[in-house]
Amino acid sequence: MVDAVFLLRFYNDYFYTLYYPTIPLTDGTGEFTKGMAGWTQVEEYQDDFTVLKNWRVSKFADKEEKLAAMSVEDILKDEELKSYAVATSKVLFGDYCAGCHAAGGAGNPNFPILADDDWLWGGSVKQIETAMVNGRIGNMPAKGMMGNLSEQEMQDVTDYVMALSEGKGEDVAFTAGKAAYTKGMCLACHGPAGKPLAPTGSANLTDQVWRFTGLPGADLRTEAYNTIAYGVNVKKDGQYIAGTRQAYMPSFKERLPDADVNIKRLAIYVHALGGGQ
Repeated sequence: MVDAVFLLRFYNDYFYTLYYPTIPLTDGTGEFTKGMAGWTQVEEYQDDFTVLKNWRVSKFADKEEKLAAMSVEDILKDEELKSYAVATSKVLFGDYCAGCHAAGGAGNPNFPILADDDWLWGGSVKQIETAMVNGRIGNMPAKGMMGNLSEQEMQDVTDYVMALSEGKGEDVAFTAGKAAYTKGMCLACHGPAGKPLAPTGSANLTDQVWRFTGLPGADLRTEAYNTIAYGVNVKKDGQYIAGTRQAYMPSFKERLPDADVNIKRLAIYVHALGGGQ
């Protein structure tokens, strides 16, 4: 007599084998029987995701409408909406920003740190939003503004820049470097005393935040010299010269989904990361 439990299991397995995709084909294609139900895990995932997405849209519709309608300055004043923008930005930041700026804005080598209060282009929430909309392209001439610095003068300027970062710029030992700094017109961008007079993308030389540091453990003086000698984004005949720093941030208005809202969201998030101005 055939065991009833065995028959039940047999028919149960037989049913699932026919109903769901299970049996690999022997033609070497890696395909399998599709099953009478036409069911796939991918379709079930997509259906579940759609349900979740629709639920989120319904639950947070009022906040999303406010984000779309309000300016970043007004969002920043609304604590509840600001918290919502920050909370919903983390995945976006991970997908679109962390590749350069690292998780939490800690900054990968040779990319700006967003988790401090040192801002090349200004740290107001509106300035951050503008940077994301328009992108940013760094610019610094090689060998001084006019390309007129000698090797010795570049060495002197490097020593002066290092001294500025340590608060020693007025020491008599760096007089030659200060003179070369003036000759090379470094002050036109970095200010007479190493601090830019306006946020135009130029580094503050009086702090110890370095835009280009190479890999961890790199000699800072060598890195500073290389930036002075080869500049930033310097091209000849349409090609970057050897040794020049490349500093480029693309516009995200065409890269982000729902860019109008998501750029605002990310601007609020980045502003919160670095003690924005």
